[in-house]
Amino acid sequence: YHVGKEWTPLPFINIASQKNFIALYHSGIYASPELMEWFKEEYPKHSKYKLDMGKSCIRFKKVNDIPLDLIAELCQKMTPQEWVKIYENVIKKQS
Repeated sequence: YHVGKEWTPLPFINIASQKNFIALYHSGIYASPELMEWFKEEYPKHSKYKLDMGKSCIRFKKVNDIPLDLIAELCQKMTPQEWVKIYENVIKKQS
């Protein structure tokens, strides 16, 4: 992503292995209330565990507990290009 005179990474979807959990970060889920609502409604249909979530972080205790079908569907709900447009609109509003 181009910021000023430099190119910098624009995070979209990331995975992190923390000490007590695996974290999936999806920036679009935080930026889109509709996407967040969809995910919260769908999650119980795909997992027997309670949703453990921050603003854009979804935490899983074990790798085998990750509802891969749901995550695959989430990844298809917003393209990187759509995420960039949302990000650019937020930046323009702040300027």
